[in-house]
Amino acid sequence: MRRRLALLVTATTSLVLIAMLVPMALLVRSAAENGAVAQATTEAQSVAAVIGTVDPAALALTANRSSAVSGHQISVFLPDGTVVGAQTTRSPAVELAARGRSLSAEAPGGGREILVAVQGESGTSVVRVLLSADDLSRGVQAAWLGLLLLGLILIGLGVIVADRLAVALTRPMTGLAQVSHRLAGGDLAARAAPTGPPEIRAAALALNHLATRIDALLHEERESVADISHRLRTPLTGLRLEAESLTNPEEAERLGTRVDALDRAVTSVIVDVRRRTRERGSCDATAVVSARVTFWSVLAEEQNRPLTLSLPDSPLPVATSADDLAAAVDALLENVFAHTPEGVPMSVRLTRAAPGAELTVTDSGPGIPAPAERGRSGGNSTGLGLDIARRTAQSAGGTMTVGSPPGGGTTVTLTFASP
Repeated sequence: MRRRLALLVTATTSLVLIAMLVPMALLVRSAAENGAVAQATTEAQSVAAVIGTVDPAALALTANRSSAVSGHQISVFLPDGTVVGAQTTRSPAVELAARGRSLSAEAPGGGREILVAVQGESGTSVVRVLLSADDLSRGVQAAWLGLLLLGLILIGLGVIVADRLAVALTRPMTGLAQVSHRLAGGDLAARAAPTGPPEIRAAALALNHLATRIDALLHEERESVADISHRLRTPLTGLRLEAESLTNPEEAERLGTRVDALDRAVTSVIVDVRRRTRERGSCDATAVVSARVTFWSVLAEEQNRPLTLSLPDSPLPVATSADDLAAAVDALLENVFAHTPEGVPMSVRLTRAAPGAELTVTDSGPGIPAPAERGRSGGNSTGLGLDIARRTAQSAGGTMTVGSPPGGGTTVTLTFASP
């Protein structure tokens, strides 16, 4: 916008200056010519005043003296054909002036002749002053250069003023854009300073009001989800009491472990939804995947489901938190258990790959009939499992792909960037 406004002012100023300076330049040239003609006429009249009062020698001296002072060629044509002063031939204009008419005309070799006719007893004498082209344009180039410099200075001042005006307009707009980007990035505390023209101030106030409203709505949503999650604690407490009342210690311990895991999951949900933003941390993918597969291996063993795990020999850091990665792994494994028959084999493989790590979960089930969408599922579920995994991978700078291997089943691949 600054560049466009500067170009607009430059074009407008240039047009105005052209419309003003071109007539001024022509006027300066005309004034220079008129001044030179007026000066030459005065010189011719001063010489003409002594004709008839002095002899030809004195008249020649007067003409030569005036010529030396002014720098103009001065000649006097007497009625008898004698030429006094600068010697030159009689031009047609001189012949016309000899009839008793003073005039000015173009000189044969360039320039202008100023002719003054003087009536005498013996006839008409003519005083001729020759102005060269330089005499007619003396001072014009300097004046034109001054006008050109004046025009450039005015254009420069116009550009500077336009740039300052553009800065006054674009700086608040840039601030609005920065605040909007901060809001889009999750910084709900960002606010715009209401500065600049009234329209921009109104836009800043509207953006601040929108940010405040979004913050309030998200706060209400977080609290509502936290309250709903907190309601699960009551049935969990009852379930824990039932587990503790079992007579079989092994069953009581196993069920209690499951209840503790569910309680930790509920607590994690409450803490997560009450966070204002999702921090992007890092973790060791090898350790997290190993822990989650070990947890689900108990259920796989109960269902006679072969489970194959392939992990790197060393830690593999990724750009996501351990809780988020664990939730993504749980979502993928839960999908396998929920949507494939018991006894169907499955495998989990974690490898080093661009941009950092690649996690692949494969099963030999019936496959996914249609592309999964958030909130929609073809398997009588919430449809959120794959979306959780997708958002975890994207927040870690990676992607998620879903496909079917040649032998049937489903393959879900997540990639994660290095921290």
